[in-house]
Amino acid sequence: MVGSPVQFIAIPLLAAFLMPLFGKLWKEFARIIPGLVLIYLGFLAVNLLSYVYYNGPIIEEIAGWAPPWGIDLVFSPLTGFLATLMILMGFLVWLYSYRFKDNVEYGPALKYFTMLMLLITASVGIVITGDIFNQFVFIEILGITSYGLTAFYKGRDAAEASFKYLLIGSLSSMFLLLAIMILYSQLGTLNMADIAVKSHLLKPSVKIIIITLFIMAFGIEAEMFPMNGWAPDAYSQAPGPVGAAFAGIVVKAGVYTIIRMIFTLFDVQGAYELLIIMGLITLFIAEMAAIRQTRIKRMLAYSSIGQMGLVLVAFGLGTKEGVYAALFLMFNHAVIKSLLFFSSSYLVYNSKKKLISEMNGIGKFMPITAFLFALGAFAIIGLPPFAGFWSKLAVLMAAAHSHMELIIALILMVSVVEVVYYLRVVNRMFFVKPETEITIKKPSFNGMIVMVVLGLVILLIGFYPDAITGILHKASADLMDKSGYIDKVLSLSQNIVK
Repeated sequence: MVGSPVQFIAIPLLAAFLMPLFGKLWKEFARIIPGLVLIYLGFLAVNLLSYVYYNGPIIEEIAGWAPPWGIDLVFSPLTGFLATLMILMGFLVWLYSYRFKDNVEYGPALKYFTMLMLLITASVGIVITGDIFNQFVFIEILGITSYGLTAFYKGRDAAEASFKYLLIGSLSSMFLLLAIMILYSQLGTLNMADIAVKSHLLKPSVKIIIITLFIMAFGIEAEMFPMNGWAPDAYSQAPGPVGAAFAGIVVKAGVYTIIRMIFTLFDVQGAYELLIIMGLITLFIAEMAAIRQTRIKRMLAYSSIGQMGLVLVAFGLGTKEGVYAALFLMFNHAVIKSLLFFSSSYLVYNSKKKLISEMNGIGKFMPITAFLFALGAFAIIGLPPFAGFWSKLAVLMAAAHSHMELIIALILMVSVVEVVYYLRVVNRMFFVKPETEITIKKPSFNGMIVMVVLGLVILLIGFYPDAITGILHKASADLMDKSGYIDKVLSLSQNIVK
């Protein structure tokens, strides 16, 4: 094994700040450097994930100060899985974004790829940090870059969407800082493992206040109702690749913050039931809204919110089977939803309103891209033999093992709604004649490679789910092992393998 977790933070941050200098030498460096960095980080992430799979977590102390006084980074089967997924999806977003629009000049391209690099870095930092204040810092970086990417096209609607995201994100920051302030005043520590050890010292009323503030803060990035008002506008106004980055990377970081708080930091009766209730509400409202949409990106945005609601329900079961199903859903959502955003971006490339009706008959003119969108649609609704089938089946089986028949019924009922609006779009693409003349934009070579790769992953996991189930079981066991997390963080010294 080569390298250490700190490289996931240091290298991309350094690259982001050096990109303008290298751009003075050759403008194309602004587009190339992020890809080179992500290739290296992807190799490092896979290497470290393989190591922790067999040898256990890597706990790295920063500047030689041991937890709980110093900052630590935790690369475990859970955090390693999520960090690796984020980096690999980030690389695909970069590859797809490369020359996504030919008329983007050097200045805007430099801003775009710098913000994309910082977004990926912040998301990974949120996952691997063991210090709650540093998690706040990474959330702030993530928020700032997300606001900028949402407003990248500088139109009125984009500016409005970005401002709405900024306003809600500011409330998130306020809630989070207030929670951290109260927590530190009561326990005198910001280390997550140390908080977990001392959380029993908190008065029940104070603990409930802290958890409420955390959920309100983290729920915004996790797209939990009612804190997800920013998502539909942000997804629909941001560039197509950014929508994929939000769904495949940003939201995963938000969900992680919630589950780490509930499963590790605090032990509060009713927390899992709250996750189930909020998840079901999020799922139901989002799917009901999705079926009413006339614009493809807003439909995909509400669908993404609904999928995150289902993830929260699975985590809320509080069992190893439920956690496994939730992580499986998160993986599939990252892959499938990214494919849907990527393919739809080209299907409505020349449309200003991005209406679903403008996709009528597009399958005749763009058969490969339309087929890949259909593949993603079939996978996200859980049709066999595609990847989404296994994760939805895992959720239903986990609910059955917990004897929660009502949850199974509600999930199946809402899934019917999901089937209706996705098959409606697929039907329009292949079996409905276009209402107006269609002006197509053929995908770039690199864009087509990204979409085909994601399509192949969907088929691979669909026909051979064991390709991913091993690490999912390890990651779920890691999250459930609260005492193991505490012991490893507080007792292990610096563990950097060279």
